[in-house]
Amino acid sequence: MMPALRTAASGMQAQQSNIDTISNNLANVNTIGYRRSRAEFADLLYQTIRAPGSQSSASTRVPAGIQTGLGVRLSAVQKLFTQGNLLSTGNGFDLAIQGQGFFQVLLPDGTTAYSRAGNFTKNENGQLVTPDGYLLQPQITIPAEAEAVTIEADGTVSALQQGQTTTLGNIQIATFINPAGLQARGSNLFVQTTASGAPNVGSPGTNQYGTILQGYQEASNVNMVEEMVDMIIAQRAYEASSRAIRVSDEMLTTATGLAS
Repeated sequence: MMPALRTAASGMQAQQSNIDTISNNLANVNTIGYRRSRAEFADLLYQTIRAPGSQSSASTRVPAGIQTGLGVRLSAVQKLFTQGNLLSTGNGFDLAIQGQGFFQVLLPDGTTAYSRAGNFTKNENGQLVTPDGYLLQPQITIPAEAEAVTIEADGTVSALQQGQTTTLGNIQIATFINPAGLQARGSNLFVQTTASGAPNVGSPGTNQYGTILQGYQEASNVNMVEEMVDMIIAQRAYEASSRAIRVSDEMLTTATGLAS
């Protein structure tokens, strides 16, 4: 079989993965705190017919050599943790992080997950939880008699009760040396991996930590125009690879006919 057939087929498979990634970005354009993904590619092994720098005579060497590429492969699908637009909601339990950091969430198995989505609400015990009922960490409990709740930029949570202000706790956020190494597990949550490194937990507004905005949500960082352009480019690359397969097949048919 002509190598061009397999090479072009690898290009089609790579662009299919690219379209899958773009489609997921577009599907989550309205998902609070969603981080867009980017498909990244690497070329495959090369068939070396003549190595660069090999001797062409007793006193000369070839400057370039002859290497034939064997296609492309998907090397990574990377999450991009750029800041999304901040949307005012007027809901006191909607929180957004401006800058670096993740909210900490307690999972049912006792482990901690991390999220940029701050659309919290109260459960039956007055504790702040995600839409799936996972507890915000450190736990914040809102008294039933609270008349108003204020969350400062530094994470300090206070409630107005009978004309007096009481501090309920402090929200802390986590950062990672390599946030792209976090593993996405759905529901706007990420979990720590060896690639992400251990979390660094601290108070919002200090050192490298972002600040908290009450009454805001962070929108997805998906840019629909960029995604549509990327989708068109991927479609054209897919069509070009499929055309290369057709041309290779026609050449193979011609060669076979001549041989017979």
